[in-house]
Amino acid sequence: MKKILKLFLYLIIIIIVAFGIFLIYVSVNDYKPQEKITVFTSDNPDILSDTTTYSIIIWNIGYCGLNKEMDFFYDGGKQVRPSENKVEENIQGVKSYIQKNSNTDFILIQEVDKKSKRSYYFNEFDTLANTFPERTSVFGTNYDVFFVPAPPTDPMGKVNGGLMTISKYTPLTSVRHSFPGNYSWPTSLFMLDRCFLVNRYKLANEKELLIINTHNSAYDDGTLKAQQMIYLKSFLKKEYKKGNYIVVAGDWNQCPPNFKSHFKENIPDTIVRTDIATDYLPKWTWLYDNTLPTNRRVTAPYKKGKTLTTVIDFLLLSPNIKGVSVKNIDVGFEFSDHQPVKAKIKLQ
Repeated sequence: MKKILKLFLYLIIIIIVAFGIFLIYVSVNDYKPQEKITVFTSDNPDILSDTTTYSIIIWNIGYCGLNKEMDFFYDGGKQVRPSENKVEENIQGVKSYIQKNSNTDFILIQEVDKKSKRSYYFNEFDTLANTFPERTSVFGTNYDVFFVPAPPTDPMGKVNGGLMTISKYTPLTSVRHSFPGNYSWPTSLFMLDRCFLVNRYKLANEKELLIINTHNSAYDDGTLKAQQMIYLKSFLKKEYKKGNYIVVAGDWNQCPPNFKSHFKENIPDTIVRTDIATDYLPKWTWLYDNTLPTNRRVTAPYKKGKTLTTVIDFLLLSPNIKGVSVKNIDVGFEFSDHQPVKAKIKLQ
């Protein structure tokens, strides 16, 4: 009996020491991005018209692992990832949709994996970038973790993903801006390092057009979101004061101010809902479609009319830009837990 107890005690000590070594290794190698990282620059950028209507698509593709049959353990479901064949089908589905909309000026995508276990190490960025070899594709890392140990029975493992912007035009620069704040240690070692990606274009009137791809925090009590929104507001006000034109688009993980849904076939999600404050930037325009959802809960596979849905993917326009149109595209959550959004804007 004593030998069994000793063996059990030794086993516990080995597990604790091994986990301690693991935490030390992950801490030393933790992705700690600078506040600003230039990911692209051009000596010969395009000069864009300051009176033209531009088209935009935004889509969180859920790393092509959250198709309509999926639930997800982090949101109350049980699954970690679908089959490898299904991930490949999802990638091809996203690629096909984007190809059908090849005339779009700016395509802003979130949750694009480069090398992650959850998406079987497919390089989704390269796949989508190679679809438009003549365009400028840029990437901003927001999730780079050596090994995510959850769930213990089937760890998510290595993750390397982020934001992707595909542009018909060559920007002057593309810069990754880190959002402030993070979870406390050691949780922060395994969570995203949130950011927004700013493509800066020269205009004919000698001002600049900023196309900003954002993905705000999801799994927090609201504290991180609040810090991020304050930081973003400061950045936007400074840029607008220069006379620049600004579009912020992506997955905000919160609803537009005073959002009211008018879904016909889907149930609106009101559980732990967060709306952006009405006085956030009063003279700016929130451009969104409230007739179709852009996001579903992944506590269970998607079922139209039963799954809770909402709108958290939309655009924010500076006062010198007019929203011409916006439409959420119903693809039945076939390839992701989000649906694409198509919009047109006009510089004024």
